[in-house]
Amino acid sequence: MKKILFSLALSALTLTAAAQEDPIVMRIGDVPVTRSEFEYNYNKNNSEGVIDKKNVEEYAQLFVNYKLKVLAALDDHLDTLSSYQKEFRQYRDQQIRPLLVPEGAKESECRAYYDGMLARLDGKQLLQPAHILIRLPQDASEDDRVKAKATIDSVYQALKDGADFAELAKQVSQDPGSVGRGGMLPWIGPNQVMKEFEDVAYALDVNEISEPFLMPIGYDIIKLIGKKDLETYEELHDMIMKYLDSQGIEQQLAQQVLDSLASQGEEPKTVEQILDEKTEEFCAKDSELKYLVQEYHDGLLLFEECNSKIWEPAAKDTLALQNYFKKNKKQYAWDEPHYSGMVYYCKNEADIKAVQKLVKKLPQDKWMGAIRETFNKDSIMVRVERRVFKKGDNSNVDRLAFKVKDADLKPVKGFPNVGVFGKVLKKGPAQWTDVSSQVVSDYQRLKEDEFVAELRKRYSFEIDEEVLKTVNNH
Repeated sequence: MKKILFSLALSALTLTAAAQEDPIVMRIGDVPVTRSEFEYNYNKNNSEGVIDKKNVEEYAQLFVNYKLKVLAALDDHLDTLSSYQKEFRQYRDQQIRPLLVPEGAKESECRAYYDGMLARLDGKQLLQPAHILIRLPQDASEDDRVKAKATIDSVYQALKDGADFAELAKQVSQDPGSVGRGGMLPWIGPNQVMKEFEDVAYALDVNEISEPFLMPIGYDIIKLIGKKDLETYEELHDMIMKYLDSQGIEQQLAQQVLDSLASQGEEPKTVEQILDEKTEEFCAKDSELKYLVQEYHDGLLLFEECNSKIWEPAAKDTLALQNYFKKNKKQYAWDEPHYSGMVYYCKNEADIKAVQKLVKKLPQDKWMGAIRETFNKDSIMVRVERRVFKKGDNSNVDRLAFKVKDADLKPVKGFPNVGVFGKVLKKGPAQWTDVSSQVVSDYQRLKEDEFVAELRKRYSFEIDEEVLKTVNNH
């Protein structure tokens, strides 16, 4: 009995000590937030380079809003959506899979790759050849063969007479991959090129030029530029490792571990089950990883909640956006006139007036479709840029709409005739679509503020001010 009581007392002391080391700084609904989790998020979002830094008290309120949105998303069961689960696992696996790779496994793969390179050389050196190729298809006629042979023979004779190999290769070689480099090819080893090419190349001395020879793809002449032994493992280590990384070696090694673990035990587990278990295991040992995974989890849920409840509906509600713009029109006033309309470029001068006549009675959002159907159905006759311009945005608008005399007309190549159509807005935008991105953003922000206010009424939350004072100060 005494042993049981002692054990219980020890457990209580351990829990008390743990709570003292990482106390609860706030509760959102029934979910506690430890000081370490809050510190992780606060420090990450207030690091060097952040423009709008917040003090701890300010950030605490923002963090409450953040967690309330996550709580709402969970209550809406957004974490059960297959799209959410797929995206979260992709983020999570980027962090967890590399941790499954045994220490030294990548280095072993790197060494094995180098040893394979050595084995393939079979005691031979690496060569760097240059060549001049005259192509000859296998089904070429006899006349084509005679012409190709005559061409390669004349090239060889020119080389014997002192012609520069690289310059001649640029002029006549029919290998598009090397012609721009004067026929130069990468370093090669055994079994990397056609046997006919390899046999000739390995028989040459440095700077020696071969006689013309026939390959399956045509007639060739080789100049051997250099020979060398394979570099040491230490010299090639970083290059090989970079190549293996580009081939996804870490993912391959992690998958081998997962496949091995999945096949073990009386009841084999799926890869996803193992990743779930390993995530819990690694996060229990590494608080930074734990909070990073939590950040992925919460951030994706917040996005799903806000996008479905606020951002997307607000962006699509054109009537609400129009009303919001009317009520807040003064805040979109301009310091200088703007031009709402289009600048367009025509192949034919007569189309300048024809375009204006076409769109004159149409709303702006119909202009592009009308021009496409009338002028650009079979071929592009008119190019258009439609938006709100201010002085300096486009010299053609400056000249034709703002009447800036020293502004130059700048036609588009192939479209020498320039026109503009629209109107100068002196005080501010005439309609919300003139500043659509700003209006949408402002309206979304308003709806988000209203949503947060509603969540603060729906859910309980509390901040331990005394613990908050110890953030980054303990």
